[in-house]
Order: sequence, then structure tokens, then C-alpha cells
Amino acid sequence: MGKIIAVVNQKGGVGKTTTTVNLGAYLAEAGKSVLLIDLDPQANATSGLGIEHRKLEAGVYEALLGQKSLAEVIVKTSQDKYSVAPATVSLAGASIEMVALENREFRLALLLEEVVDNYDFIIIDGPPSLGLLTVNSLVAADDVLIPIQSEYFALEGLSQLLDTIKLVQDNLKPSLNIMGAVVTMFDRRNKLSGAVLEELKQYFPGKVFDSVIPRSVKLAEAPSHGRSILYYNPRSKGAKAYESLAQEVINLGKDKNIKIKSEDASDLQE
Repeated sequence: MGKIIAVVNQKGGVGKTTTTVNLGAYLAEAGKSVLLIDLDPQANATSGLGIEHRKLEAGVYEALLGQKSLAEVIVKTSQDKYSVAPATVSLAGASIEMVALENREFRLALLLEEVVDNYDFIIIDGPPSLGLLTVNSLVAADDVLIPIQSEYFALEGLSQLLDTIKLVQDNLKPSLNIMGAVVTMFDRRNKLSGAVLEELKQYFPGKVFDSVIPRSVKLAEAPSHGRSILYYNPRSKGAKAYESLAQEVINLGKDKNIKIKSEDASDLQE
């Protein structure tokens, strides 16, 4: 049975999709079968893997609304063992249309039950918001991975995300765990980047990945070529960082997971 990981941060521009796409690529490179669920209406993960989402007849949206099975919308990428359930432009209206549906918070979880045994890892790229699609990704997931940009105000809003995770744990998915936080867009020449990393380690003791994702032109360029960094520039520092992160994810045992306590979230608001 595959492990389901939701990559979530309601703050845009933190490297969420970059992390999802490239983590998936290196997990597949390590021989793991991977399915990426693109739950972001911007469809950047889909296009970043070389799939023209505007030409697709169906995607995650149709599956969530019960018009298609998830298996019917899954598309293989150019990389062996790496598939994607793509986002299409229709997904933008899903949050509104799903409000009236039965089991609205569990739609994705029910879909993944059909395919979870076919993959070693299922990675969900959530939208940059805390709406119904994000709740669906959290309810469907075993673990949460939080990418956090190493810049000023980067931790602002994190308490809101932790509160949402706590609500999901308390009311919808008690077994939901935080796998860890990964620092993105790190600049070793910038003292602020180091300060953010140290502050994050205080909030998540023992739960910050050793792999740190550097600020990288190559990482920024890769999606426009429809490629992961593995195929765009595998020798770059960004590529090495995501290769390292994938290995950490593979090595993580269940005992490394934690649940958010209410005081953790309140600490962030001080």
C-alpha cells in the first residue's frame, strides 16, 4: 500500500509545486512507482511535467465530481514509473461545486482508495489556499510535507496552516501526521536564510529535513521546458538537493511522524 503525502502551504511562491514535481521525479528515479495528484487549479505541476493541460479532456476535477474514475484520468509522464492525475482549467470551480456534494471533504480520499495499491508514493500538490481542495488533500493523506521559503515573513501564516491540520486531525483524519518541513529558496550568503532555518527548527524540533533546497535559476527554468530538474539539469545544486530530499523521504519511518499539539500552533502566533 502506497504512502500518500500532501505537499501543502497556503502561501504562494514557496516552492510547493517545484518540491512536489521534483520529489516525485527522484522517488521514481530511485525505483519507486509514483503518482502525482495535481490539485492546484493553476495546473503548474501538470505543465511542469510536460503535459498540456488545456488539451486534456478530463482531469482531477471530473474525478472529484464523480464523472470519471481516477484511473481514467491518470496520464503517464515521460519518466518511467511516474504518472500524474492532471489539473485542468475546470478545477478552479471545484471548491464551489463540491460544497453541495455528499462527503465533500472525503472525495479525494475515496478516489485514492481505488489506486493506492498501485503506487509506492502518491504525492498531492495542494492549492495555495486553505479551502475545500486543501482539506481534501489533508484528509486523503497519511503525511503532510510543508515547504517553507527561507525569507522574511516566511513563517507568517504557518500557525494558520497548523490550526487547519489540527482541525483535520481532530475532526476528519486522526491519523494525519506531519512528515516534516523543508526549507526552500535557501541562500547561504544571506544571514536571514540561516535565521529562518534555525527558527523553523525550534517550531519543528527534529522535523526539519536535512536537505535544504537552494535558490536556483535552473530550478526556476525547468518547468518552462516541461521537465523536472532531474532531466533539465541533473548536476545542478537544486537537483542534488531534491535527490537528497527523496532519499530522506524513503528512509523515514513511521516513528518519525508527529501530531501537531494545539500549543505548537499558538506558539507561532506570539
